[in-house]
Parts: sequence; structure tokens; C-alpha cells
Amino acid sequence: MAIIKLQIDDFISVDYELIAIHSSLEDYRLAYCINQKLGVSFEKSEKDIGIQIPEGKSHFTRFIFDDEEHELYWNLIPNKTKIITRQTQSPSLFEQTELDIATNIYLLPEMKKVDYLIKIEQVDDFFDADKLVDELLSIKQITTAYKIELNKLKSKNNLIF
Repeated sequence: MAIIKLQIDDFISVDYELIAIHSSLEDYRLAYCINQKLGVSFEKSEKDIGIQIPEGKSHFTRFIFDDEEHELYWNLIPNKTKIITRQTQSPSLFEQTELDIATNIYLLPEMKKVDYLIKIEQVDDFFDADKLVDELLSIKQITTAYKIELNKLKSKNNLIF
């Protein structure tokens, strides 16, 4: 009887594109600009993306668009959020002070300079990500945009939501 080995990688297929965006706009303004330029309809999702870290739980807001015509599912996510932790210090025997410390948390820590990510799910061979990047670059509030090579990401598990 023959032995058949199955690798877990045999079942994993990457069916999404990831685009990095550098912009100083707030997330809702960026979603509005993209809606106007690309003719999509991003809406704020009720479900945030949560990531557990040693300092606590962090939440990333998300805007979604379900493109039923092309059978694509779009996510616009900020790469950075802040978490505030409270620490108590005792500078003297009779005095205690509480400090609020803000810590930046990144969805993709290896890409700290990226402000936003667009994750487009269920893409096929006909999807042209380069054309999408060119259209994003035509928005004057976006400094730069580019495709992210998925095989170079270390924290791609954070993109499972």
C-alpha cells in the first residue's frame, strides 16, 4: 500500500491582493476619496479587527465593500492604532501618580511606514492590481500606493479576518 503525504501548504491558496497606501487623511476621509475616484462604495464595518498583544487588546477600524458584480470583497484597514495603558508610579513613600502611556500597534509590524492597507479578497487571474494602484495614485491626498508581496510578509496571520 502506498503512503501519501499531504502538506498543509497544498491547501493554502492566496486569493487576495494587498495594497499599501501612504496618506495623512483620517480613515473615513480616505474611504470617501477612494469611493469618489474608483466608483466603489466603502462603508464602515460594525466589526473591528482585534489583535491581542501583551499590553492589551487593540482594535483596528475597517471599511468594507462587497463588489457583487465582480465577486470581490474589499477591506480598507489602517495599519496603525494606539492603545493607552495606565501605569501607577510611586515617586515617594506618600505619593502615587497614574500615567497614561500610548503605544502604537501595527497590523503589519514589518511595514510601520504604511498608513493604510486595502485587502481585496477572491481575486482571480483577471484582476489587475497595477491598474488599481495607478488609479489610487491619481488621488491627490494619497502620497504613494503599491502592491505588497505576500510571500515576504512575516505577520500575514494578522490579515486573517
